[in-house]
Amino acid sequence: GYGCSDHYYESDTVLHSFQVLAKLLESPATQDIICDVGMPVLHRNVRYNCRVIFLNKKILLIRPKISLANTGNYRELRWFTPWSKARHVEEYFLPRIIQEVTGQETVPFGDAVLATKDTCLGAEICEELWAPNSPHIEMGLDGVEIFTNSSGSHHVLRKAHTRVDLVNSATAKNGGIYVLANQKGCDGDRLYYDGCAMISVNGETVAQGSQFSLDDVEVLVATLDLEDVRSYRAEISSRNLAASKVNPYPRVKVNFALSCSDDVAVPTCVPIQWRHHSPEEEISLGPACWLWDYLRRSKQAGFLLPLSGGIDSSATACIVYSMCHQVCLAVRNGNADVLADARRIVNDETYVPEDPREFCKRIFTTCYMASENSSQDTCNRAKLLAEQIGSYHINLNIDAAVKAIVGIFSMVTGRTPRFSVYGGSSRENLALQNVQARIRMVLAYLFAQLTLWTRGMPGGLLVLGSANVDESLRGYLTKYDCSSADINPIGGISKTDLKNFIQYCIENFQLTALRSIMSAPPTAELEPLVDGQVAQTDEADMGMTYAELSIYGKLRKIAKAGPYSMFCKLINMWKEICTPREVASKVKHFFRMYSINRHKMTTLTPSYHAENYSPDDNRFDLRPFLYNTSWSWQFRCIDKQVNAL
Repeated sequence: GYGCSDHYYESDTVLHSFQVLAKLLESPATQDIICDVGMPVLHRNVRYNCRVIFLNKKILLIRPKISLANTGNYRELRWFTPWSKARHVEEYFLPRIIQEVTGQETVPFGDAVLATKDTCLGAEICEELWAPNSPHIEMGLDGVEIFTNSSGSHHVLRKAHTRVDLVNSATAKNGGIYVLANQKGCDGDRLYYDGCAMISVNGETVAQGSQFSLDDVEVLVATLDLEDVRSYRAEISSRNLAASKVNPYPRVKVNFALSCSDDVAVPTCVPIQWRHHSPEEEISLGPACWLWDYLRRSKQAGFLLPLSGGIDSSATACIVYSMCHQVCLAVRNGNADVLADARRIVNDETYVPEDPREFCKRIFTTCYMASENSSQDTCNRAKLLAEQIGSYHINLNIDAAVKAIVGIFSMVTGRTPRFSVYGGSSRENLALQNVQARIRMVLAYLFAQLTLWTRGMPGGLLVLGSANVDESLRGYLTKYDCSSADINPIGGISKTDLKNFIQYCIENFQLTALRSIMSAPPTAELEPLVDGQVAQTDEADMGMTYAELSIYGKLRKIAKAGPYSMFCKLINMWKEICTPREVASKVKHFFRMYSINRHKMTTLTPSYHAENYSPDDNRFDLRPFLYNTSWSWQFRCIDKQVNAL
């Protein structure tokens, strides 16, 4: 896959890539097709990210990547060097295993294009489409009519249209045919590559691949007329003036034609309207496909989810239920790979998943872990939702374990901590909440390992977490509680989006149990009840609303705002609802809490990456985890500005 990461340093990775290339060259499936395949290539002891373009057992060109992806989740400069010799070609000496197949000793390596009998082709690689000086611009001016692009572009909520617009705009301004392939599925980490393969001609889409599906391979085809490209370009005088001055590309001549002489009666593809998913559909489908890939590749027997009856864990449960829908749909559509995976997971060679609820019962265990601080309402909500999605549901009480742990502490120290409502300090209050939360994690893993054993079934379960992106950013979670799990499908999604997703599930999956979950105020239920009712709420505990948190998150990460810049932006954004002094207080409180809790990000459960303001410490959001939490200089600058205002 694309995400080999530091395995690119290993010579084995290059060796095995060439071995697979040899198989592709020899395969009858590639006969009479110009193939464009991606792999790392070592040229004069420098590693390049390359396209290897071949036809009928002959390599035509090795095209190294010019613009490397090196922001956000990507670290290509760590493993590869960009090709910096524009329009320059060198000789590449092929390894023996390839020479034996192709009969070639050397092949062209560098920034060149292919000239067939009837057209000209150029390759663009992933990030190069997003660069301000994309190679397709100069290639198009130099007469390249067909552009290929093989991408490793991951899913982010509301991003698909950007990719489509870039491709269509590339051919709208310059004419041409653009063929984009994109990886699809979980590649072994936090990203889900979301397909959306497409073919565009002269600014219009003529073929669209699916964004989310369980199919390993998807093939897109289109029949297009090269004369449409030529007539489109011929009337753009500004393009033709620029083309007359362009520095030409080296051309590799290919004795092959993509068209045939008697194709007058062959119909060409007509433009289509691109259909985009709503954000709620994206949440329903993207994380569901990612979970399925993770489940089948980890060879576990299903999932266990601590289901609290709140929005976050309910959203996670709905994503698993959506996954079950996708599996049943794929099997109904004849996907033999999905059927084989499902049979292996449930350990039944004759099984056919037809009903999502029945499949859910086999692979999904939900567990409500009550304490004396839990309300009957959340217990009922969790039970009803479990019934409606079909999960195997467990009710248990953790009070005995909590008392045992606190009892050990009391026996050793001679002191018994109390909740603040009973006269305890804030330290005692927090410690007692944390004990409950951490015991739930221990029990979640115990039940994940042994629940199937008690039911006479083989295998173990993956533990699912349910902390959303806003809570992680604020640090509103206990370190090593139920937020600690094997994977978390909602860890990159905001509370606002999750609420909209819950509403979507009520309408789309007829999960009426979600109505009461939607209307209830979010609560951790870790402090004592008052007259049987919940007195603790998340937003009161955090000292900020989820809506505010979402804004802080976007300003901090996407707008690259520190405390002072965030204050300056918010005094204008919130001028109708807050005074500058109130804005200053809110910003300071956020940064204080964020920095105090940043250490929690170092142990955050691997989460599906869905938002560009994710605080994921692993690769995406690299920050210190030991801060000067007083932010003395920054906060003084804010105070100075407040006084001036």
